[in-house]
Amino acid sequence: MHIKTLTLNRALSAVAAVTALGQAGAQTPPPPQNVVSLSASATVEVSKDWLTVVFATTREGTDAGAVQSQLKQALDAALAEARKLAKPGQVEVQTGGFSLQPRYAPKGGINGWQGSAELIVEGRDTATIAQLTGRVQSLSIARVGFSLSREAREKVEADVAAQAIARFRSRAEAVAKQFGFGGYVLREVTVASNEPHGGPQPMMRLQAARASMADEALPVEAGKASVTATVNGSVQMQ
Repeated sequence: MHIKTLTLNRALSAVAAVTALGQAGAQTPPPPQNVVSLSASATVEVSKDWLTVVFATTREGTDAGAVQSQLKQALDAALAEARKLAKPGQVEVQTGGFSLQPRYAPKGGINGWQGSAELIVEGRDTATIAQLTGRVQSLSIARVGFSLSREAREKVEADVAAQAIARFRSRAEAVAKQFGFGGYVLREVTVASNEPHGGPQPMMRLQAARASMADEALPVEAGKASVTATVNGSVQMQ
């Protein structure tokens, strides 16, 4: 009798659990009504203020130590010139890639070594950096380009984001009125801004003409960068 009673109690408990789940499902609120997804964006053009110049050179030979020594001498000479004009935040100097790799013969086996070295000079003082390109003789210009500094990018991103948000709100009000509603309530929203493209670009055939550019400043023009902010979200019309 005790075993039968226990089994019956378990069965009743299971039924009660299923009933509770059914009631909970029945109480799930219906999906929101009158919800619309919107998107708005704004774009601002700003002058690029950060110049980056990458100097580089390559060496090759049959002796790895000799090739490495040649690369080091070339890099040391370029660093000595660059450090004379270095100013924190205005002209910043740092070494880039430095590599040494074996050169293989067509039939296999190592028949020599080749390596490369880089020096990166960047900053806001574009005139000084342009002059430096004529003073560095041991390395050639590999890449050069303008971009936005972090400070300039953050400032313009705040402005363009405010414009995009204002456009989103205006569009939400207009859509609500067009559907016959008096207003709206914001449900969710995301604000994102793009990374302006820029940075160093390859300069083809510049190495061959390097000798004729001795002591001459590199002609540069900053140009403009486009910064865009986009607001995506949904609103419930009321």
